[in-house]
Amino acid sequence: MQKKEIKTIGDIRLLVDQFYTRVRENQLVGPVFDAVIRDQWPRHLEKMYTFWETVLLGNHTYFGSPFPPHAKLLIGRQHFDAWLKLWKETIDTYFHGTVAEEAKWRADKMAAMFLSKLEYYQSTGKTPLV
Repeated sequence: MQKKEIKTIGDIRLLVDQFYTRVRENQLVGPVFDAVIRDQWPRHLEKMYTFWETVLLGNHTYFGSPFPPHAKLLIGRQHFDAWLKLWKETIDTYFHGTVAEEAKWRADKMAAMFLSKLEYYQSTGKTPLV
């Protein structure tokens, strides 16, 4: 497959679909996602299409707060490292260019922020605002 730039919602769908195929096959993060999402994968994927379309293409189709659904998960650095590895491998398999690099950069920043927040909430017993 020839690599292409991320320019359209079709590209976002390809990225998200291929990424979550890899996630579900991964022995570390797959069970975490499956335990939470269960039989709601189509709904989750639709939400991820709009999230990444908003973040990467600037089409404001996602409305919500991405962190709260993750706040009570018992996950740590190893989960985020695996998530990031799968994300970057998926991008590098199918895409190139400025938006592809931005997708990797944004995922790095999001993983660092989520991990920091999770560690804070786990250590303090506090709960995030919804």
